Amino acid sequence: MRGPGLDLLALMGDVASLDHAVDNLLHAPVSRLRREVEGLDFHPRHLPWARRVSEGDRDALRELAEAVRACHRLTVEPYWHRGRSELVGLATRCANLVLEGGVDLLLRSVCAPLVRWRPPVLEAPYPRRVEVRLRGRGLIITPTVFSKLPVSLLWDPLDTTQPPRLTVPALRRPLTGTGPGEVEDSTVRNLESLLGRTRAAALQVAAEGCTTTELARRLNVTAAAASQHATVLRNTDLITTSRRGGSVLHFITPLGLALLRTGTLMQE
Repeated sequence: MRGPGLDLLALMGDVASLDHAVDNLLHAPVSRLRREVEGLDFHPRHLPWARRVSEGDRDALRELAEAVRACHRLTVEPYWHRGRSELVGLATRCANLVLEGGVDLLLRSVCAPLVRWRPPVLEAPYPRRVEVRLRGRGLIITPTVFSKLPVSLLWDPLDTTQPPRLTVPALRRPLTGTGPGEVEDSTVRNLESLLGRTRAAALQVAAEGCTTTELARRLNVTAAAASQHATVLRNTDLITTSRRGGSVLHFITPLGLALLRTGTLMQE
């Protein structure tokens, strides 16, 4: 394939889990599929596959969904635990900037000098000169750990209801392919002593970000039990909980992350 890439964010949505994203892809409207695919410059031998996707062919969509899952398994999953830690740290720094100097200080601090804040205009690199008017939609600043570009602006000129996204790097050092299951044994034992085995496991799952349903599945407990464990962790400021659509999402806090890294914070 040459030219622009497939906009999977537009097809899969801004959701917290891969399962939810794949489900959105499988149920994407044919009109949206056609619009995303028809602008791509495919090699001739790939045209039948691309045409089937653009027509909403179920088998072709399932093949695409499996390809997305395989790509995630190889390129994202091994690094996500560490990547999630970096995102939590950046979110904390951004929150502190807003508390210290409001949105103005935050925008002045975003990836200078690539991004320049000249009120009321935010200048960012883009392949061509273009002016994007927010018209009350707002701007989503999205930290990323996998983008090859230092800064990028993502927006859909055909959908004026969705706010544009400015992606900025979250990494201060390269990621290594280690996951939650590779936490040192001594740390795991300390966590289990402090929190109990199931609740310690729940904190590790929350480090990746999860819904209550996913938490219950990973812990092999009922949804009610998972919700209770999440409540205890939230009440001790180890995780935060928010709603996105019909899902309840749990994320680890900087305090929870420090505890996960050392397993001894609560004993100090």
